[in-house]
Amino acid sequence: MKKTSTRLADGRELIYYDLRDDTVRDAADRRPLDRTVTTSEIRRDPLLGDSVAVASHRQGRTYHPPADECPLCPSEGDRLSEIPDSSYDVVVFENRFPSLAGDSGRCEVVCFTSDHNASFASLSEEQVGLVLEAWTDRTSELSHLPSVEQVFCFENRGAEIGVTLQHPHGQIYAYPFTTPRTALMLRSVAAHKEMTGGENLFDAVLERELAEERVVLETDHWVAFVPYAAHWPYEVHLYPKHRVPDLLGLDEAARTEFPKIYLELLSRFDRIFGEGEPPTPYIAAWHQAPFGALEEFDGVVREDFALHLELFTIRRTSGKLKFLAGSESGMNVFINDVPPERAAERLREVASS
Repeated sequence: MKKTSTRLADGRELIYYDLRDDTVRDAADRRPLDRTVTTSEIRRDPLLGDSVAVASHRQGRTYHPPADECPLCPSEGDRLSEIPDSSYDVVVFENRFPSLAGDSGRCEVVCFTSDHNASFASLSEEQVGLVLEAWTDRTSELSHLPSVEQVFCFENRGAEIGVTLQHPHGQIYAYPFTTPRTALMLRSVAAHKEMTGGENLFDAVLERELAEERVVLETDHWVAFVPYAAHWPYEVHLYPKHRVPDLLGLDEAARTEFPKIYLELLSRFDRIFGEGEPPTPYIAAWHQAPFGALEEFDGVVREDFALHLELFTIRRTSGKLKFLAGSESGMNVFINDVPPERAAERLREVASS
């Protein structure tokens, strides 16, 4: 992998990740852009104890442009985009309309391929390996920023999810705090560790799932399963079998094996609802240990956390979505219409030919 860092016309950072070591990236951003002005602000809810990012400048972000005006495609002739070069393998840049910025963290866009009509599931294993390298490198770099406490790599896919740009891409949020979902996990890990005299909760969960009927895919170094208490109609958690706290901890064997199992998982998601159905909308979310202090989680250290990816869709059956209505939105109590055992069975049924 070759990494080349440059700056866009408004001062934002852009990084090319190339498969070839001899690739030269010297194209300049020719757009007449003013410096980006953001209004991001973090406000803490005193009752719930969580934080909300207020970012009114995002109201003006690019919204469903036609394909020939896509800002994530390479620049070509007089059509100038966020990527100055005429081609790329993988590219990462600071979001022009960030939810988090400055002392409130940072937001980046990850373009998985220059092919506008591709999807993550259509990438080659080599390309997925390069995306994994980019995620890992950005996790490392962002973790050293003084305003960053947790790094979150994710992909939103599909208009139903709220995606406004159709080009295959994901995002990275670098939060200035430990997110509420991660804090819940860490509290559970701390309680289980104390109750059992030191047993790791992630290890216990993984051991239990490996013995159950909800395993979808398993390789030497990874396992994908529908969790016992899945929140979403089709939800799969992908874990490395050897517990590590973040992407940086993956060894070479796990890195090499990841593209194959992840591509297979994504291809099965696209076949859940049968032939002729539109691509399955999904969210793919990497959960990594925070880089900040963990004193509030009694007895827990970073190494107690288990890196894992959660993949889920909001579609519950053909043509029907799972809406977060009263119970889910008002009380954060999910009601799942698809038994996890049936979801796992369905995902095994649609194995690649």
